[in-house]
Amino acid sequence: MNINQLETLLTISKTMSFRKAGEILNLTQPAVSAQIKSLEEEFGSILIDRNQPVTLTDSGRIFLEHAEKILRTVNDLKQRLDDLNHTPQGHIHIGTTTSIAMQILPRVLSYFQDQFPLIKTTIHSMTSSQIMHSVENGQVDIGIAYLFEKNPALETSVLYYDTFELIVSSQHPLSRFSHLSMEKLRNIPFIMLSPETAGRRFVDQVFKTLNIMPNIIMELSSSEEVKRMVELNLGVAVISKLSVLSELRHGSLKMLKVNELDITHPVGVVYKSGRYLNSAMQQFLSDLKGMPETQFLGSE
Repeated sequence: MNINQLETLLTISKTMSFRKAGEILNLTQPAVSAQIKSLEEEFGSILIDRNQPVTLTDSGRIFLEHAEKILRTVNDLKQRLDDLNHTPQGHIHIGTTTSIAMQILPRVLSYFQDQFPLIKTTIHSMTSSQIMHSVENGQVDIGIAYLFEKNPALETSVLYYDTFELIVSSQHPLSRFSHLSMEKLRNIPFIMLSPETAGRRFVDQVFKTLNIMPNIIMELSSSEEVKRMVELNLGVAVISKLSVLSELRHGSLKMLKVNELDITHPVGVVYKSGRYLNSAMQQFLSDLKGMPETQFLGSE
């Protein structure tokens, strides 16, 4: 068994095709087939069902779990050796929410990549709960998320504070108000974020505390989708204040003050306790923690 064979199996699992895997790995299709056949013979088990589309067998899925761990260990070793040169370099996988990815990271990464061109970043968009889970199991290196959940396996550091606010279209009947109570929203059509998001869980808790059953007409997975529906005047929504700065500035949306929502929520960086931090991660964390709050809250 060698590392190339494991990388080939991983690529096939993602592409579900020997041909596409070969194109990505710059190998001929017979070479890809030979690597997989060699693995199967060595371990005495069929790893891939070659019917179309190509899929992993039960043995293949178990094998892949261990292959991914081995590849992460090898990459970690390579990075430790590279770090001996004391030049920040490497590849960082960052998990964050869609709104943070669109509103915050462009400013942060623009500066960071100008200063450290040898450090590459990949952004994975997911909910705050998924971020915590992905950081803990090693699928992403660093998370930037709402810090609602405590986990002793994770290190966290607050970067800034956000709020969730009620937004309406500039054409909505409620737009003439500047201040409302949640009670006034009892029968208003609501466009909601999906239940697993941090913002939705907060709003659900507020409604539950006040014994109000909201009139939910639509659920969407990202703040961007929610904003577009609200702009079309299909309903009102509660989302991150920072995610609507541009629309508020251009007048397509209006933000109404609601006392029951007036709670600040910490947004911070998350990484696994006790894990090896390569030079790229150390530099990114150092710069991120050292940035003033205005760097995150500033207008686009």
